[in-house]
Amino acid sequence: MSFLRNDEIKKQIIIYIILNIIAFLGAMFINIICSLYVVLFCFIVEIISLYFTKKRYNDISELTYKIDKILHNNDYTNFDVNKEGELAVLNSEIYKMTVRLREQAERLLKEKIYLKDYMADISHQIRTPMTSMKIMLTRLSKQDLTDKEQFELTKEINKLLSRIEWLITALLEVAQLESDTVELKRERINITEVINEALEPLKIQAEIKNITVKLKIEDSENYRGDHYWQVEAISNILKNCIEHSENGGTIEVTSKENPIYTEIQIKDNGSGICEEDLPHLFERFYKGRNRSNESIGIGLYLTKMIITKQNGVITAKNRESKGAEFNIKFYNET
Repeated sequence: MSFLRNDEIKKQIIIYIILNIIAFLGAMFINIICSLYVVLFCFIVEIISLYFTKKRYNDISELTYKIDKILHNNDYTNFDVNKEGELAVLNSEIYKMTVRLREQAERLLKEKIYLKDYMADISHQIRTPMTSMKIMLTRLSKQDLTDKEQFELTKEINKLLSRIEWLITALLEVAQLESDTVELKRERINITEVINEALEPLKIQAEIKNITVKLKIEDSENYRGDHYWQVEAISNILKNCIEHSENGGTIEVTSKENPIYTEIQIKDNGSGICEEDLPHLFERFYKGRNRSNESIGIGLYLTKMIITKQNGVITAKNRESKGAEFNIKFYNET
């Protein structure tokens, strides 16, 4: 038996035999019956001891087998955590460690898949405008183009370059937020200043479409957050509203405060949001059915990340009349 070949068991049996002989010789001074009783009693004690020792070794052997299965990536190994005793405690702790390792392995696998999809999305988003630019550059190299055609092609290439530049900037910002390498400030910021600064780079785009932006905000309304990142978040929402508004449309920005949160509402009277798109509106690289040609599908994803990291929530819905409505709430710190 492998159990009896164990060095510890051999030592235990040898010690038992020596102690048994000593006990037997000692009992001989009393009488022979007493010595036989001592030998029999010691023999029974040793048998019981070996029985429980063997049982413990079997439990350890089974535990070792399970650990070996885990090391060989067997996901079907189960641990009995309902027993009591020192081995049961060890069994329970190994079980907890196994669960934790499995969770980490699953999380790493998900992150690996996420990174793969992320890189594929980035590659696709950048490759598309670059392919268009290559075609345009080929056309631009032709000698028979008029000045007007050259101007239009150059203008379109510049537009695509701006799109790539914005995409790279947005992706870098997303990477910073996802990796928690950015420490967002918790300073008192004014809502009016944030909205006006977010509107500044969009004024020309709004003027081209003759869109009116109405602000209904008290100058005293403010909340805690990071001014730079808040401008980025609000700007992405306003940009989305302008892109989906018709010529001569209207965008309304209102806000209100209460002891619990500060709320900002941004409404447009454009084409609205498809009901199928609402659950996915803030997903990375998601493009809705009513998307514009310039849409990349990362602006609203970045916006939600910024707002969430500043103790806020953002929701979107269609207005009862016409258009879309974005609702942002920043909860006050307790």
